[in-house]
Amino acid sequence: MTQPGTMTPMTRQMQDCVNACMAAHTMCEETMSSCMHMGGQAQMQIMRALMDCSETTRMCADMMMRRSPMSGDMCAMCAKACDMCADACMAMPDDPQMMRCAEACRRAAEMCRAMAGAKM
Repeated sequence: MTQPGTMTPMTRQMQDCVNACMAAHTMCEETMSSCMHMGGQAQMQIMRALMDCSETTRMCADMMMRRSPMSGDMCAMCAKACDMCADACMAMPDDPQMMRCAEACRRAAEMCRAMAGAKM
């Protein structure tokens, strides 16, 4: 039983989702850096998807950690951003960094979809 004013502990599913979001956030940031070093080869569509996913996953993790009542909606939006980013990264299948990023984003999308319908 929790005392008034205290938060309930995070479920394992919530913690796994937070971890997946933070892993995707980190991977997107690293991939953006890699793209900048490539120069003109990185398409703007990919960079936009990386930026959107990076920001969305960070915000989603933050909202879950503070038990925001909007977490479910944010998880749904985050899943969409992660899917879009993974699809964009798949446009460069010969780039190992892009493939690692796509994998991290797909995992975060899966976890967020599961959390979108969960009670937090």
